[in-house]
Amino acid sequence: MRLVLLAAVKNIAPFLLVLAIFFGASDAFSQLTAGPMLGHVGLRSAKVWLQTEGSATVELSYWAVDGSSSESPTEARFTSRPVISDLDFDGSATVELAGLEPGTTYNYQVLVNGAVASGPDPLTLSTQPLWAYRTDPPELTLALGSCAYINETAYDRPGKPYGDGYEIFDAIADVQPDAMLWLGDNVYFREVDLEARSGMVHRYSHARRLPEMARLLKACPQYATWDDHDFGPNDADRSYVLGDDARKVFNAFWANPSSGIPQLGEWGGISTAFTIGDVDVFMLDNRTFRINHNVLTGDSQVLGDDQINWLIAALRSSRAPFKLICLGGQMVSDCAVYENMAQFGAERDGVLRRIKAENIHGVVFLTGDRHGSELSRVEFSRGHAALDFTCSPLTSRAYDNSEEPNSFRVEDTSVGERNFGTLTISGPRKERVMTIRCHDTKGRALWEQSYAAKDL
Repeated sequence: MRLVLLAAVKNIAPFLLVLAIFFGASDAFSQLTAGPMLGHVGLRSAKVWLQTEGSATVELSYWAVDGSSSESPTEARFTSRPVISDLDFDGSATVELAGLEPGTTYNYQVLVNGAVASGPDPLTLSTQPLWAYRTDPPELTLALGSCAYINETAYDRPGKPYGDGYEIFDAIADVQPDAMLWLGDNVYFREVDLEARSGMVHRYSHARRLPEMARLLKACPQYATWDDHDFGPNDADRSYVLGDDARKVFNAFWANPSSGIPQLGEWGGISTAFTIGDVDVFMLDNRTFRINHNVLTGDSQVLGDDQINWLIAALRSSRAPFKLICLGGQMVSDCAVYENMAQFGAERDGVLRRIKAENIHGVVFLTGDRHGSELSRVEFSRGHAALDFTCSPLTSRAYDNSEEPNSFRVEDTSVGERNFGTLTISGPRKERVMTIRCHDTKGRALWEQSYAAKDL
């Protein structure tokens, strides 16, 4: 009898082990409620954001891929430092990978409480190549857009849904961009979201769980700035009492390289900057320092002196052929409507005047907010100009702004439907060309303009 029992135990043990692994994996799969989303990826580091069901220990297992096949990993596997997902932000966590090699593709898997939670197939990220002083810079394609409204009937205003066309996120992923730039109004806080931080967290979580968005979020690094609807109420400025909570929520759900102007410490907003290829990108904060233009006493402002001084210094020291400045509202347009910078004439003129006086070339503003797209060009002198590609909306309602009197609009670039943009930068190091395209929700190009760096 004893031998029979021992044999039975011996035979059932592997079965029980398989069951334990299966149910452990199932628990892990259920714990990953959103993500992973790629954040900043540099030469030797990367960030990955995700969300878990409840608090959990999160790690990434990763390995370099043999150049011949994504299915042929090298022998060395690594595990990131563990991070505890934060219940205050609905289980959000950002995992950082350090000590990576430039120009290398890595497969990775998400571990939640020690079990693989990202599915059986590994995910992929690629570090930037170390090209400087060695080769011509790589060709780049950057995608961009603003105003992403994701419907939630229980909390939306009655009537026709404000959001639609979610297939646009797959269309962006199909372009295979090297990065996605979110230009503000990336979520839309509803009235019920504005009473407490928990409401803001709910809004972000609801958007991140949109199935149509999942592929884009893990396809390439995602970078973001904000505008009023992901900072506070409509047209919100620095008087919004929960602005600091909005900043903390923003930082919990985006994995930018940094947050805020270093010299200003905790109150430095959410501005950041990074380099991709040979392009420098500056993400500006148009809410933390804002004083609305309708004040009757005192001076209105959007960016504030400290942020402008930081920006001009950074632009002046940049050697990039193209310097991309991302901002929630239009800069170059001289049509003083809504929240355009033209409503803040002294500050707008001051920024453009300093760019001209400092002889800063290659400036391209990337702006959102307007629920319509257009390209503007301001010429400072022969061979010195700046562009402003306003790209909006992704999924919120679109409007035709073509009748607005913007004297800097480039002909035939006004778009009054949902759309996204791409910038492709190509050519030898000293002959770089930027091709700007506006695409519809299916990815079809609506218009295209090309500019050589030497002409800006």
